[in-house]
Amino acid sequence: MHDLYVSGAHSDVYFYYENKCSYPVWLAARPSVGDADPERGVETLYIFPMPNRWSGSIWARTKCSFDPFYHFSCETGDCGSGIKKCQNPPPALPVTLLNFDIKLPVVSYEVSLNHGFNVPVRIKPDGGSLVNGAGPCPVVDCIGDIASVCPSPLVAKNKDGRYVGCHSACDVFKNPKACQPNAYSKTFKQVCKLAHTYPGDNNPPIYKCSGARRYNITFCPF
Repeated sequence: MHDLYVSGAHSDVYFYYENKCSYPVWLAARPSVGDADPERGVETLYIFPMPNRWSGSIWARTKCSFDPFYHFSCETGDCGSGIKKCQNPPPALPVTLLNFDIKLPVVSYEVSLNHGFNVPVRIKPDGGSLVNGAGPCPVVDCIGDIASVCPSPLVAKNKDGRYVGCHSACDVFKNPKACQPNAYSKTFKQVCKLAHTYPGDNNPPIYKCSGARRYNITFCPF
């Protein structure tokens, strides 16, 4: 069991990844953030200094393992590289995305279900204030039980036929109407009010936080 891992580089902003799931998760980022894509599963706590300027997505890969030929793969969020490092490919869907735009001292952040859902997650800034002066930097998350409301056409299953995540309607149906507010996105919004559920969703807005030196990212935060 890994109790704690801390990368040694200096930074003005740190991401604290805490895994409270009953299983390890493997982090991935696009574009790569170096050692922020650890080559081992995060079982408890992982602390990483982020660049002062970086814009991209972070996600968790689940149920990862090697096959007899040492090919590494994951049930959700897989990078397709065959090794633990992601090497910047897009993730296999569905996947809960954590999108950040870091231009210190300002960090913009969101939880996005635009490409589906695989792991409950919460982003909680430690300190800081909103750029527009409207108060402290808020929590955003998606911790509801998406599995219980995932419509059958959107259910993602593993090779054994078991549920592993929920696709977005936009990715499954591949037509413009599926990428707009619809019954599917409304269902997800009822469960995860603080997440963006379709392209162009701005409720809540993408928050811009100034001055927070630490962002707590928790998987399965319940």
